Amino acid sequence: MATEHVSAPGSSEPLIRVEDLHKSFGSNVVLRGIDLSVSQGEVVTIIGASGSGKSTLLRCINLLETPDSGHVWFHGEDLTAEHVNVNRLRESIGMVFQGFNLFNNMNVLDNCMLAPVALKKCSKDEARERALTHLAEVGMGDFAGAQVTRLSGGQKQRVAIARALCMEPEIMLFDEPTSALDPEIVGEVLNVMRDLAAAGMTMVVVTHEMAFAKNVSDRVVFMDQGVIAEQGTPEKLFSNPEHARTREFLSRYLDDTNEGN
Repeated sequence: MATEHVSAPGSSEPLIRVEDLHKSFGSNVVLRGIDLSVSQGEVVTIIGASGSGKSTLLRCINLLETPDSGHVWFHGEDLTAEHVNVNRLRESIGMVFQGFNLFNNMNVLDNCMLAPVALKKCSKDEARERALTHLAEVGMGDFAGAQVTRLSGGQKQRVAIARALCMEPEIMLFDEPTSALDPEIVGEVLNVMRDLAAAGMTMVVVTHEMAFAKNVSDRVVFMDQGVIAEQGTPEKLFSNPEHARTREFLSRYLDDTNEGN
C-alpha cells in the first residue's frame, strides 16, 4: 500500500525511489528488477552500453513508459498506484530529451511559456518573466523571439533545458542530451548542466559523456543487460570498478579517449 511509504516531513526518504522495476517490449526484456534511489540535491549519472536499459529506466521514472511491475516512489507517493495523479506529480519532474522535442511552429519564448500557462495556470506575464529568466540562465536570452527552426542543435537543447526549468521542477531527467549534437557544440550544453548541478538541482543523467559523469556526478550507475551491475562514487567506479563488465566498458571508453588524442 502507498501509505506505508509516505514520508513524514523532515524524514530521509529519497526524492525518487525505484523498487524492483521490470519492463519488456514484447519478447525483449529491457529492465530486470531495478532498485535505485536519488536523494534531494544529488547528481546521478547512468552509463552503460547502448541497449542496456538506461533510457527506458529514465522514461519509467516519470511514466513515459509504463513499468510491467515494480514501483516508482516520488516524495513517498507511488507513481504506479492507480489513484495517483501522475500528471500533477510529473509537473515536478523536468525532462530533457535527446531530440529536443520543441514545437517548431512556435518561437523560443512561446515554447517556454506554454506549459506553465496551460498546466500550472501561470499568468502570461508571470510565465514570460520566468521564461526570460531561465533563457538568460542558459545563455539564450537574446534568442527569445527566434524561431526554433533557425537554432543550432546546441541552442535547441539549451532552450529545451530552459523550458523544463520553467515548470520549476524538483528533479531534472536528462536522456542522452548531447548525443544528437555535433561534437564541437556538446560543451555548451554540458556547461549548462554543470551550472545546474552546482546550483543544487537534483539530476539523473543518462549519458555517454564520461568526463561529465566523472567530474560532475555524486554517484555513477553502470547498467548492463537490464540490471544495475555496479554503482558508486565517480572516484571508486572509474578508478577501481569491482565487476568485470564495468572494467570492460570503462576500458573501451579509455581506449576511445586515447585514440582521440
